[in-house]
Amino acid sequence: MTGAIIGAVVGVVILLFFVFMSVRVVREYQRNVIFRFGRVIGTKGPGLIFLIPVIDRPTLVDLREQYLEIPRQTGITKDNAPISIDFIVFHRVVDAVDSVVKVQNFAGAAENIAATTLRSIVGDMALDDVLSQRDKMNALLQTKLDEVTERWGVKVTSVEVREITPPPGVQEAMTRQMSAERTRRAVVLEADGTKQAAVTVAEGLKQAAILEAEGDRQAAILRAEGFALALQKIFEVAHTVDANTMRLQYLDALKQIGTSDATKIVVPMDLGDLIGSVTGHAKS
Repeated sequence: MTGAIIGAVVGVVILLFFVFMSVRVVREYQRNVIFRFGRVIGTKGPGLIFLIPVIDRPTLVDLREQYLEIPRQTGITKDNAPISIDFIVFHRVVDAVDSVVKVQNFAGAAENIAATTLRSIVGDMALDDVLSQRDKMNALLQTKLDEVTERWGVKVTSVEVREITPPPGVQEAMTRQMSAERTRRAVVLEADGTKQAAVTVAEGLKQAAILEAEGDRQAAILRAEGFALALQKIFEVAHTVDANTMRLQYLDALKQIGTSDATKIVVPMDLGDLIGSVTGHAKS
């Protein structure tokens, strides 16, 4: 009886073990490549999958995009300048079976291919192009790496050059060039400021002259208008004054002129007529 119980317990344990070994849960971004008796029978997942214990051997593959840091590589440019570059390769698995069957160590293989490809690309470019055309280098690296990794079931989605280190002599020349460029920009900005200030001052002087001329013109107009009004007033008053009053005023004016230091006096009317008029007025 005891032996039967022990046997039943052992059987249950073995059954549970086989169930545990045959049931797997695969995440959405994963796939299991199944080997049965050493042969690939396909992939399973995502979700709950069942395997034949001992017979089926799964290999888990991650389908998410991943990155691979390529260590700093030294290349020789087309104009024989040594330059150091390090970059990152972004990739993802598009064929789980090929990524397991056709390459043993993708990271190591991709690193070596990337280093070789980089040297080839840099060797076809001048130093100035390497420093200024980073986007072109990224595109060329991505294209050439993808041509190689495609047969491994891996897609290179992007390549980003992180840092380019030119030779020390080139770095010093670049530093001097940047310093000269900053000085040039400062001089240009200062000259532009001086020019704008001069234009502003000239514009102010112009406006001031215009305003002054306008003021003089308005003053002249007002003086002329005042003089015209004064003459009009004189004429109006003259019409209201009789002839005798005008003669007396005229004589008074002649008296004042006679007391002056002038040696010549011009009388703008006939003196005889004036005297006759005054005498006749006195008799009357």
